[in-house]
Amino acid sequence: MAHAANGASNAAAGDLRAAALQFQQAMPGAAIGQLGSTLVPLVALLVAMHYGLAVGWWWLVPLLALPAAGMTVRTFIIQHDCGHGSFLPSRRANDALGRLCSLFTLTPYAHWRRQHAQHHGTWNDLDRREGRGSDIYSTCLTVAEYSALGAWQRRWHRLLNHPAIALLVLPPIVFFIVYRLPFDTPAAWVNERRNVHMTNLAILVLYGGLGFFLGFWPVALVLLAVMVPASIAGVWLFSLQHRFDGASWARHDDWDAVTAAIEGSSLLRLPRLLQWFTGSIGFHHIHHLAPRVPNYRLEECHLAHPAFASVHVLTLKDGLRAFRYALWDEEADRMVTFKEADARLAVLSPASGRLSLDPPDAHARAATASSAPAVHGEHG
Repeated sequence: MAHAANGASNAAAGDLRAAALQFQQAMPGAAIGQLGSTLVPLVALLVAMHYGLAVGWWWLVPLLALPAAGMTVRTFIIQHDCGHGSFLPSRRANDALGRLCSLFTLTPYAHWRRQHAQHHGTWNDLDRREGRGSDIYSTCLTVAEYSALGAWQRRWHRLLNHPAIALLVLPPIVFFIVYRLPFDTPAAWVNERRNVHMTNLAILVLYGGLGFFLGFWPVALVLLAVMVPASIAGVWLFSLQHRFDGASWARHDDWDAVTAAIEGSSLLRLPRLLQWFTGSIGFHHIHHLAPRVPNYRLEECHLAHPAFASVHVLTLKDGLRAFRYALWDEEADRMVTFKEADARLAVLSPASGRLSLDPPDAHARAATASSAPAVHGEHG
């Protein structure tokens, strides 16, 4: 990213970071207000859905499922902020609240927090994608790495990254199954592995207890009705903001945090209601520039410095198309679609089906890249 379009000097970069850091102080009043406007209506909606099933008003479930899913996404943003230590002034209070939120989001708090911290240390850095678990959402292959895969490996990679699979089929699997198993967690992460099991136990006690009193099928139906759309919206929300037409990636020697925040993240401009449900996390450039800025101050921070206006803006329509841009083309210096990459492959090497545009050490990098990545929820 040394070629960064804004050509910001070190002094200008420092100025941007200093401007953002002014907003990283948590505001207890705003935090409590956000809790009151999120967890209270979420619980009320869930109670209403269960009441509807109990008295035969089944239509309340589909009617209230999307508002409850929106509240669940908003709860996830609160949990996410707690993981950064930004939502409340006290670390102990953040951790306690984050664990409480995990019962609604089905996401093990401490485990996700550490995986997410890795993302914040390496985002959009092409030389630091190793050790990111099995993430297909906030990282990507280069065109050279993709071309170095075998034909079946390329097909598998394309299948996993197809929007219908990556954004509709896989998200519920991530939240219901993948988050229940620390399958790609390093053995040294003892506390995080324990957190997965303790979260599972808490979920079993909570929803098992509800099932005992309300019926297991009604509890399962309400949980599915809320978590399926919430997981789809949440995965889409976090994944699109690093993989879109216009995003910048760089080799480590050319990478710096400020430029990566401004050019490797985006401003997702949503209608006000959707911005409210998503906790303003669309101001993702601010979040990466200063992760301890709480969600309820992100927009205020964005408006505080004129240079933030140069960030890449995505509309809702842009966001729905963003996931098609799945590969980084180092020659063209841009994100490209599989169709664009395959067209180059066919032109440059029509006989073998292999692309010969690799940098000198591209095959070595490709050997370490995952040829058939699975998924987890390491985003944001």
